[in-house]
Amino acid sequence: MLLGKVIGTVVSTQVYEGLSGVPMLLVQPLTKEGAEKGSPVVCADGTRMAGPGELVYYEGGREAAMTLSPSFVPVDHAIVGIVDGVEAPKWKGGPA
Repeated sequence: MLLGKVIGTVVSTQVYEGLSGVPMLLVQPLTKEGAEKGSPVVCADGTRMAGPGELVYYEGGREAAMTLSPSFVPVDHAIVGIVDGVEAPKWKGGPA
């Protein structure tokens, strides 16, 4: 499980058949302390409810492809859930 913050949406002109209706969101990966880590990634939103500014958890690779229905669609990252809160020492991230 990876933590990230949704920073935008992605609109495509062509969509793979199995991804029709699945929102694509731009997610900034976060460290376990809540700081930005690396470059943003595009995630298929398996929850179909996440939006800009929300803290989410996502999966990458094969696990990402398995989270959507039908499974094994061609995605590298997929949002699995929306985080309501984090209780950890020195946590600096969080929903906007």
